[in-house]
Amino acid sequence: MNSRLIATLCALLIGYLSLNAKNIRLTEQEATLNGRHLCTDYIQSALDKCSRSGGGVVTLSPGRYLTGTLYLRNHVELHLERGAYLLGDVHVTDKNIYPKQALIYAEDIEDAGISGQGTIDGQSNTEGFLSQGFRVNDNKRPNGLFFYRCKNISFSDFNILNAGNWTFRLQECDGVRINGIFLKSLAQGNNDGIDVDARNVVISNCILETDDDGICLKSDNLDFMPENITVSNCVIASNCNPIKFGTASCAGFRNVSISNCVIRRTTESNIWHWEERYDDLPKGVLTGLSGIAIESADGGCIEHVVINNITMEGVITPIFICLNRRSGGNKGIIRDIHISNITATCEGNIPSIISGIPDRYISDITLQNIHVEHHGGKEAMTSRLREALTSYPENRMFGRLNPAAGLFVRHAKNIKVEGLSVTMRHADKRPTVVADDVNVMTLRDLTSRNILGEPVQNIESTGITLDHKDIR
Repeated sequence: MNSRLIATLCALLIGYLSLNAKNIRLTEQEATLNGRHLCTDYIQSALDKCSRSGGGVVTLSPGRYLTGTLYLRNHVELHLERGAYLLGDVHVTDKNIYPKQALIYAEDIEDAGISGQGTIDGQSNTEGFLSQGFRVNDNKRPNGLFFYRCKNISFSDFNILNAGNWTFRLQECDGVRINGIFLKSLAQGNNDGIDVDARNVVISNCILETDDDGICLKSDNLDFMPENITVSNCVIASNCNPIKFGTASCAGFRNVSISNCVIRRTTESNIWHWEERYDDLPKGVLTGLSGIAIESADGGCIEHVVINNITMEGVITPIFICLNRRSGGNKGIIRDIHISNITATCEGNIPSIISGIPDRYISDITLQNIHVEHHGGKEAMTSRLREALTSYPENRMFGRLNPAAGLFVRHAKNIKVEGLSVTMRHADKRPTVVADDVNVMTLRDLTSRNILGEPVQNIESTGITLDHKDIR
């Protein structure tokens, strides 16, 4: 067979596949009766058929579609028109309904995604779901979306609500675009927003409201490094940590840019009552924990991170950077972190924290133009802050009190702070900044209001300067 004939046959085959790539439109009337009966098989059949024919778009027209686990397939876009509701069945422990622990699951697919202005609703806020008595960390509830080892996938414009567990999980994916989604999950513990264990990821123009962490970078596989990730122009509300790296941090994270985001309060909290675990919080306050949390607790390396232009309210601690060994395992690395142009109105009195471990310093951190406001009204501490080298990393891990009013730095080196402004709503007797076992920290343009303590306290540190003057 000559080369010209082979080329002709290949062209005909490609043309045949293109002509037979099917766009399929599903209607509520064909599927079931108004979301009261399962139509999993009906929708799955369309997804499978579309993929087998070469790919295309499966569209859900307006209506209510009750379903268990759906498997998204290669080269298929699931499109939800405005008024289309994909509803998760509440019998979430039934393996016949949820063979995978997700409402929509995909594994090893490529060139696929979800789009449209319809809604995916896990119904975890309904009586049928709530009456089953699930608990935080029980691992019995399905995620909303779970994409595993997928490539070149996109998500745009849809609403995703009331997941049973994590709302949107990406694990070991490569090439992900998320744009313009609205996400709200507040009914269950572990209701994270977007969990990113992936590389080459762009997240933009999203609105999220979550009971657990908002946008959370995770690293569960030592041999897979989440990297090349951007997050921009998002509004995030969380009852835990709106922007978080970790806690899962086996390989770590690198080459991450987060910019132009707003952090706000949630509208409700059904799981947490933080006034019971923190001082100086009014009863019933809606607040998250750390606005920006960067944690290496499993031996991973976090490096080359830029965070810029973030405003936040409804948090306790603006910035929390922690290196420890929660399981007593390998020592991680945190270095080359640049955080700038942050405005934070905070609850309570736990300040920004940078804390490493005695034999593995956090290094090369720059904080620039950071403006924060706290409750204040605290006395100066007379004892040194306790260590918590194997604890679960959280802003309260060192206790309810902190020796610094605005910034506490420990077991760190090469720290640069420029333009830090700290305001207390009530007169506070603590130092504005405390350096404890720090090797070289340069501070410039430090300002404080309603703080009666000294600007900088040096505890067994070297190379600490404020406006070019040594602090001993």
